[in-house]
Amino acid sequence: MTERAPSRAPVTAGAATPVLGLHVLADDDPRWALDPVAQARAACLGGTQVVQLRAKHATDRQVLAWAAAIRAITRRYRVVFFMNDRFDLALAAGADGVHLGQDDLPPGRLPQRARRRLRVGLSTHSTEQVRAACAQEVDYVAYGPIFATPTQEKAGEGRGLEALSEAARLAAPLPLVAIGGIDAERARRVVEAGAAGLAVISAVAAAPDPVAATRALARWFAAGADR
Repeated sequence: MTERAPSRAPVTAGAATPVLGLHVLADDDPRWALDPVAQARAACLGGTQVVQLRAKHATDRQVLAWAAAIRAITRRYRVVFFMNDRFDLALAAGADGVHLGQDDLPPGRLPQRARRRLRVGLSTHSTEQVRAACAQEVDYVAYGPIFATPTQEKAGEGRGLEALSEAARLAAPLPLVAIGGIDAERARRVVEAGAAGLAVISAVAAAPDPVAATRALARWFAAGADR
């Protein structure tokens, strides 16, 4: 299959980088048939707006090698690139942003050089954490899991669409990105509940055809956003 970059406006790092839309997490869980670079390439071919590199099992050296390859792919396809957890690796890789978890360095403790160059997202799992996130220096808030998922086991049971709507209301005017158990059939309902973006892992990484899976998610996200 011939790869062709979609026609999109270029993206730049820092304050101008968009964070809305579909976030596909390129994940290094050994359960997946594709490595993070192949996942990222499939996501870009399928029309994702954002790729996040989520590496929980690899050395820093390996993560940085993946990040360099993904940065090259996302530049070609004009897709935003976030590193999860590590602002230092995000800077080293030339990423557009860093996505932090509750156990990572707090956004307010990021060095100013990192804050000037990177957009910052923060994961939350409760309304209390959403409120706390909005008081910090973040560009968007992630919330979940919305539905039960094995990739978010530590975060507990799915919160559901009603809780998502409340989280989106609390986060406003910051955009809220929903994560956890979201597939193409659920994507539209998640957006209609108030999410400005949605993030997926297994819906793409475990799919028989990751490109088609990404394309379906992007289509259903757009359908919900157009309402």
